[in-house]
Amino acid sequence: MLPAYRRAFALLRLPFSLFLMPVFWFGLSALQAPFSWGRAAAVFAILHLLVYPASNGYNSYYDRDEGSIGGLKAPPPVTPELLHLVWLFETLALVASLLLSWPFAAMVTVYILISRAYSYEGIRLKKYPLLSTVVVVIFQGAFTFLMAQVGAGASPAQLFEPTNLQLALVSTLFLCGSYPLTQIYQHQEDARRGDRTLSLRLGIRGTFVFAAAGLLAGALLMALTYWQRGEVRSLGVFLVATGPVVALFSRWAWLAWHDPTLANFEWTMRMNKVSSVCLSAAFITVLLLGA
Repeated sequence: MLPAYRRAFALLRLPFSLFLMPVFWFGLSALQAPFSWGRAAAVFAILHLLVYPASNGYNSYYDRDEGSIGGLKAPPPVTPELLHLVWLFETLALVASLLLSWPFAAMVTVYILISRAYSYEGIRLKKYPLLSTVVVVIFQGAFTFLMAQVGAGASPAQLFEPTNLQLALVSTLFLCGSYPLTQIYQHQEDARRGDRTLSLRLGIRGTFVFAAAGLLAGALLMALTYWQRGEVRSLGVFLVATGPVVALFSRWAWLAWHDPTLANFEWTMRMNKVSSVCLSAAFITVLLLGA
C-alpha cells in the first residue's frame, strides 16, 4: 500500500502549490497595521501545504490526465489512494484553521467546496469557460488575498478599507491574466474531456492577448492604489522586480505567436516559476519596507 500512496502523493503537486505564493504575500503587504507573524506562518502552511495540494489532487482525480499537468510532465496514473490523501489533507487543513479562528476556517471551507465544484464530475465548473474563469480568478485572487489577511488577524476595518479592497481586485485581475496561460498547453487534453476552457476558446494568440490585457489592467489599478496610499516606493519595487516577468512573457508571446508549438508545458512552467519568484520577492520587499 505504501508505494501506491507514494505515487498518489506526487499528484498533490506540492511544489506547484508554491506558485500561488504571490497572492499570500500580496495580502500581507497590503495591511497597513501590524499583524501576527506567527499566525501568518500558520496560514501559509495551511494554504500551501494542505489546501492547495488537496485541490490539486482532487482536480487530478477527476481529470485523469494522460499528458503533462501543472508541475508534472509525466503524471502517474490516478488511483483511489489519491482521494484518501485529499480527504486527509482537507481534514488537517480544517482542523488547523479552526485553531486559528472560525472566520478563517469558514473561508477555508468555502474555498475547498468551490475547488470541489470546479472538478467534481457531477458539477464540473471547469467545463464552462466563462463561469470557471470567474470562479478561479475570484477565489484564487481576491478571496485568497482577504483569506490570508483574516488568518493573520486583520480586523474588519482593515479588510474593508477601500484601498485594501482595490488591491484585492488587483490580485483577481492578475489571476485573470495568468489563469488562461496555465491552460494553454492542455488544449488537446481539455478538448478530449469536453472541457471548453477559456484558453481553448480563445486560441493560442487570443490567450496571450487576453493575458496581457488582464495583467496590464491589474498593474494600472495597482499603480493608482499605491499612489492613493502614498506608497510610490512600493510601486517602484514592484516595477523593478517584475521586469524579468514582462521580458519573459513578451518573448514567449512573440515566439508562440509565430510557432504555436512553443505554447507548451516547458514554457508554461518557466513562466509560472519566474512570475512566482519575482512577484513574491516584490511583495516580500514591500512588506519588509513597511514593517
